[in-house]
Amino acid sequence: MVSPMEHWLEYLGLAGTAFLSATIFPFQSEVVLFGMLIAEHYQVWLLVLVASLGNILGSCVNWFLGRFIAHFEGRRWFPVTREQVAKAEGWYHRYGRWTLLLSWVPIIGDPLTIVAGVLREPFPVFLALVVVAKTARYLAVTGLTLGWM
Repeated sequence: MVSPMEHWLEYLGLAGTAFLSATIFPFQSEVVLFGMLIAEHYQVWLLVLVASLGNILGSCVNWFLGRFIAHFEGRRWFPVTREQVAKAEGWYHRYGRWTLLLSWVPIIGDPLTIVAGVLREPFPVFLALVVVAKTARYLAVTGLTLGWM
């Protein structure tokens, strides 16, 4: 195993992919993580940490966008429709902040993190729930890939 510093660009690429996959862009960071795990020359704990941090930061961007969505709503370039936000708001009102534990789920997770901002979920609570969800997702991918599960 080589030093993480020798692969800093690859780790940065993983973080970037994880960040983008937590936003409205259609990226699959799990595929990148899987490829890096099977390469067997990266530190597993660092891969999980980097992917988790990138994905958590992307969700934080969504939360901040949600806080200021009224400023952007209706603009042609804004990728979330009012109908998508309304649907996520319905979920959020029905099930509460615990829906953020589903923030890792494709399609529904990203709108939920935006709605948490729209509905002014306190940032520390938001962050705690998203950290648990996103880290658990990458631990599961790692466990399945390496045969821990």
